[in-house]
Amino acid sequence: MESIRITLKNGETKTFAKNTTYYDISKGFNLENNILGVKINNELFELSNVANKDATVSFIDLNDLTGNKIYKSGLEFIFEVALKEAFPNLDINYQHSVPKGFLGEIIGDHMITQDDLIEIKNKMAKIISEDIKFKKLNVKKKEAVIYYRKINQEEKALNIENISDKVITLYELKGHLNYFYSDMPYSTGSINQYDIVYLGRNRLVFIIPSSRTNGVLPEYVHYDNIINSFLTGKNWLETLNMQYVTSINKTVSNNKIREFIKSCELVFNMNIAKVASEITNKRRIKFVLIAGPSSSGKTTTCKRLSSYLMAQGYDPIKLSIDDFFLEREDSPKDENGNYDFECLTAIDLKLFNETLQKLLNGEKVSIPTFNFTTGKKEFNGNYLKLNDNSIVLIEGLHALNDDLLPGIENELKYKIYLSPFIPLNIDRHNYISTIDLRLIRRIIRDNKTRNYDVNRTIHVWQSVRNGEEKYIFPYIHQADVIINTALPYEIGVEKVYAEPLLRSISVENDYYEEARRLLNFLKMFYPIPGEYVNEDSILREFIGGSYD
Repeated sequence: MESIRITLKNGETKTFAKNTTYYDISKGFNLENNILGVKINNELFELSNVANKDATVSFIDLNDLTGNKIYKSGLEFIFEVALKEAFPNLDINYQHSVPKGFLGEIIGDHMITQDDLIEIKNKMAKIISEDIKFKKLNVKKKEAVIYYRKINQEEKALNIENISDKVITLYELKGHLNYFYSDMPYSTGSINQYDIVYLGRNRLVFIIPSSRTNGVLPEYVHYDNIINSFLTGKNWLETLNMQYVTSINKTVSNNKIREFIKSCELVFNMNIAKVASEITNKRRIKFVLIAGPSSSGKTTTCKRLSSYLMAQGYDPIKLSIDDFFLEREDSPKDENGNYDFECLTAIDLKLFNETLQKLLNGEKVSIPTFNFTTGKKEFNGNYLKLNDNSIVLIEGLHALNDDLLPGIENELKYKIYLSPFIPLNIDRHNYISTIDLRLIRRIIRDNKTRNYDVNRTIHVWQSVRNGEEKYIFPYIHQADVIINTALPYEIGVEKVYAEPLLRSISVENDYYEEARRLLNFLKMFYPIPGEYVNEDSILREFIGGSYD
């Protein structure tokens, strides 16, 4: 029997019979974690593929960006099948990501109970214990459209009609068919860690492990304000019958997208105006602290909030926490001996608190500007003195953390958390990830403003995400308000800018697979010209062209 040699990136090599599946090869290496896929020359393959020649490979688990997507898709499909087995007339609508998980809502004429959820979980456990293989099917486009129309999932039929692919990949599990915007695990036995929390009213939160939880299932933390912010946007889109990508695409093809863009911008402005009114109604507030993850639109939101405060007779002053970094040589270091600029102790907390206290006392204070080239604070004659109507807008990574300003009483502070919780779904089983939306925004902005290529942006993305998990997400519950900075139409605009950048990533690149995944996601959207976007839109922060 002809044999081949398979080598791991660490140099370990083993010999297998030719045409052995990568699933069996992964078992032959006795790898610790559940393996979800294999990368060969940076290209992702499912474990059902066979090896017919010598190769150096990387097996991926749920700690890998792509592996985590595969794991989540497997869990979603298993839940859908278990739900159908327990309650044939019900379906699941996967709606939105939340920290360390995602939100779903069971749809149908039955309100489930905790006992019902236990029954569904038991069926899931049985499916997983049987270690059933996910069967991959390549179906002609026309046949897939007919199938989804037959089962009354019109949005999926339209999605398939709107793409140029002639063959559609579906997956089969226990007689049920579906598609997801990722590959699937080899079999159900791979999905061995998850939790499902029932929120009532048929709403569920699915919890899964990731690299940021060290592969361990995290404890559930309820973010009611995030869920409510998403549902508010979702309800608005439903009143317009615009809850799916296909609805936006139809608006583009009917040449009515400009009207919809105006409506989206107006809703965003109304939300900012509402927050400004809430701030001014609380007469003692002097400091508005604004935090949000990367590419959430902090700059534009601060400007817009300043304009509304000014219109109500207040004197808004912007202050950046980043200007109060410690001198480079005094900065703390991480476990690897590298400077850790993201931790709270990288901030000169003593100077920062003394500065704000002096401002409260009516003193004139010199404000530094941090020079990131020299690693030092510079005092260049920028002085501040608060008037009776002044409100200081403080923006930065640690703005929600109470330890930032322990000496300032809470009645003087108002905390805002920003993030783009896009309430638009691709279809009932595929939602738009907030993380993917922010990554696409950042890819475009980095290229335009920093001359970074896509490779560099994706390379640092994991580090950026790790910082958010440590220093922003644990404090979301302390925010007085959530501002949703997503615009339901925006991905159609971003597609125009992002696609050429993503296509520049060649197969030799480490991030080829991630670029391909994002391209696969973007193909669902009709392009929208950037000139349709208002000059003062938050989207201009990323695509450029703002008037200021």
